[in-house]
Amino acid sequence: MLEIFEQAALLAGREIMEVFHRGATIRNKEDASPVTEADERAEAIIIAALAEAFPDLPVVAEEEVAAGRIPQTESGRFILVDPLDGTKEFIRKSNDFTVNIALVENGVPMCGVVYAPASGTLYSGMGEAASRLAVSADFKPLDRQPIRARSPQTGLVAVASRAHSGAETEAFLQSRAIGDTRSVGSSLKFCLVAEGEADVYPRYGRTMEWDTAAGDAVLRAAGGMTLTLDGKPLLYGKRNQADDSDFANPFFIAWGANWRAEVCG
Repeated sequence: MLEIFEQAALLAGREIMEVFHRGATIRNKEDASPVTEADERAEAIIIAALAEAFPDLPVVAEEEVAAGRIPQTESGRFILVDPLDGTKEFIRKSNDFTVNIALVENGVPMCGVVYAPASGTLYSGMGEAASRLAVSADFKPLDRQPIRARSPQTGLVAVASRAHSGAETEAFLQSRAIGDTRSVGSSLKFCLVAEGEADVYPRYGRTMEWDTAAGDAVLRAAGGMTLTLDGKPLLYGKRNQADDSDFANPFFIAWGANWRAEVCG
């Protein structure tokens, strides 16, 4: 499954970069968030690949949901897809956009791929194994290296959203005396924690499950964990929520290898 996710992400990345270099047509969805032809073309490629390989698995994909096409997920096993996470980064010609594909089982992200096509880097994780794969300019896999979240011996390093850091994030950083903060877009924040470049990613802002599941799967496979503000693991497949829409996440903190100390105090 992980290999198929990686292949689908690479195919989608090729399509995204073609639009990236040519220039994208941009429109706004009903929620005022931007979408481009790259989002739609990448999603079509991924959905086709997944339908061929896993015809019985429901696929919840961002643009499909926006169009009102939402499969049943009551079985507890389904795939989450964000074909272009960081559309605003893509529009600004930043490199911090990703392709996200993840398998969810009973609320847990079990397997995930995060591909940053502009920087030629793909992260994947399943079970207790996570890796970083270098990808060539012609979208061929090159060198794969294992990654693990680190246990910091001194001060924590945080990674935060470029667009969504606010007073609550600052309060969290101050409460733990975190002075070293790095900024990056999209699901790459999870991946920086997973590979030991940072120790924590606080998110006091709205996200959807397709934004986070793949990066969360990589992080968990690397020894980290994503917790809600009450210290419980972030769950997936959230439907019929009284205070938010289907698949919307609460605020969360993504931790590296020191996450158990946070839970246990």
